[in-house]
Amino acid sequence: MNGRVTRTPCYADRAMANLTITIEDALLRRARMRALEQGTSVNALLREYLEAYAGSAQLQERALADLLALSASATSRRGAATWTRDELHEREAPPEQAPPRRTTPRRDAGR
Repeated sequence: MNGRVTRTPCYADRAMANLTITIEDALLRRARMRALEQGTSVNALLREYLEAYAGSAQLQERALADLLALSASATSRRGAATWTRDELHEREAPPEQAPPRRTTPRRDAGR
């Protein structure tokens, strides 16, 4: 990748940076074709990827905080019930199944 970045004013009153990367021509052609099939552009795909990549830690932290807050505000409780790890993982054997019924007559049935 080439690390050249140019800042330019862009739409919506946000300053946007131009990023120049170096990739193989064939890869860019394939990416453009796929983006076109999806009704978007390589530029938009890269921007969306970088937004998700840069914001993923913040999203995870926010999700964890939301989960902990929800847990703290929950009114359900387990009461006096207790159990061990082994009890939680006990499994009953599945019921015995009869062999499948034959729906076509056997070839030697009429002999």
